Amino acid sequence: MMLKGTLRNIAKKQAEELPLFEKGIRRDDLDRIDPDIPLALVISGVRRCGKSTLLRQIMGKLKGCHYFNFEDPRVAGFDSGDFQKLDAVLREEQGEQKYYFFDEIQNAPKWELFVRMMLDKGKHFIITGSNASLLSRELGTRLTGRHLSHELSPFSFREFLALEKKKPGKKSFQEYLMRGGFPEYLKIGRAEVLQELLNDIITRDIALRHGIRNVKVLREMALYLVTNQGKEFSYNGLRKTFGLGSVNSAISFVSYFEDSYLLFTVPKFDYSLKKQLISPKKIYSVDNGLTNANSYSFSEDKGRLLENLAFLNLRKGNRDVFYFKGENECDFLVKEGTRIKEAVQVCYSLDEDNKDREINGLLEAMGKFSLKKGLVLTLDQEDEIKIRGKIILIKPLWEWLLE
Repeated sequence: MMLKGTLRNIAKKQAEELPLFEKGIRRDDLDRIDPDIPLALVISGVRRCGKSTLLRQIMGKLKGCHYFNFEDPRVAGFDSGDFQKLDAVLREEQGEQKYYFFDEIQNAPKWELFVRMMLDKGKHFIITGSNASLLSRELGTRLTGRHLSHELSPFSFREFLALEKKKPGKKSFQEYLMRGGFPEYLKIGRAEVLQELLNDIITRDIALRHGIRNVKVLREMALYLVTNQGKEFSYNGLRKTFGLGSVNSAISFVSYFEDSYLLFTVPKFDYSLKKQLISPKKIYSVDNGLTNANSYSFSEDKGRLLENLAFLNLRKGNRDVFYFKGENECDFLVKEGTRIKEAVQVCYSLDEDNKDREINGLLEAMGKFSLKKGLVLTLDQEDEIKIRGKIILIKPLWEWLLE
C-alpha cells in the first residue's frame, strides 16, 4: 500500500520526464491501433522492443491523457487498493481525461479489476505488458470480450531502414539480418545491450516471477536454445542435457521463455493433436541480433538467420505456423482457419547441391495440402519454377519482407 502523497510525487515526476524521451522512428503498428474503440487495448511484446515508445506515439495523436509507468522502481509497493488513489491523483493533477495509458501493467496486482470498472464508465485504456501468460490469464478472467491484444516486435526491416536512413537492398538487408531490430542496440551498437537484455528477461521476467532458484540452469538452457534456433528439440532431450528432475521442468522453462517473448516453438504439423504434442518442436528466437550477441557459436549460420527472420514475419497476425516432415522436409506451413494456406522453404541460396532437397520438400508439402503455389525465400535470388503442374516462386527475403 502506498501513500497518496507518494503516488502524487511519482505521477508528477513521470509527467515531467515524459517529454524528455525521444519520439523515435514512427512504428508501422501506429496506424493499426485505434484508441477510441470501447475496449482495453493491450500492447504486449518482449522487453525493450519499443512498447513505451509506441505508447507515447499514440499519446501524441490525442488530446488529454493520463499516463503512469508501473515499472518505475519507485512504485515497488503498489497494491491493488492503490488504484483509486492513483486515479484521484491523476484527475487532480491533470483534470478529467478520457484516455488512460498504463505502461508495464503486469507489475500491478489485480489491475484488470480497475480497468474493467473504468471501461464501464466510458474511459479508454491503452496498456502495455511483457508477459504473455500473466496478461492472458488476467484478461481471460475479468476482461473477456472487453479487450483487444496487439503484439509488438522489435523493428521490422522497413523500420530499420527508416532508422538507419538506408535504401532497401541486399547490402542493407544483410546488415539487418545480423544486427536485428532492438532499437537501443541499433542506436548504440554495443553487444552488451543485448547481453544485458537477455539477463534481464531471465532474472526479472522469469526467475524472479516464478521463484526459480536454479537460475544457472535456466540461463544455460536459454543460451542453448537461442544458439540452436531453427533446429528441432524435445523436452526429454532438454531434461537429459540439463540434468532436470523431470520433463515437466523442461516444459515449464520453455513455456516461461515463450511467455516472455524470448523464444517461440513451432510444432510439427499433424492432423492428430496428440502426435503434434509428442513430436519434436523447432525453436526460434525473437531477434537475430539478440541471438548473435548471446550465441555460444562464433560461426555465422546465415541460413538459420534467414529462416528465423522468415518465421518472425510469418507468425505476425496471430497465424498458426508449423513445420512439415514427411519423406522430405518443408520449413513452414501457415494455417489460416482450418486450412493450410502457404508452404514456405527458406535457404541462403538455391544451387545445384541443395536444389532437389529444397524443392522436393516444398513439393511434397504442396501436394499434401493441395497448394498450387509454393515459395522459396533466399538472400537475393529471383526465379519461377513450373513443375508437376505447380508454380514455385523464388524470392529475395528482403523484398518479401517489404511486400
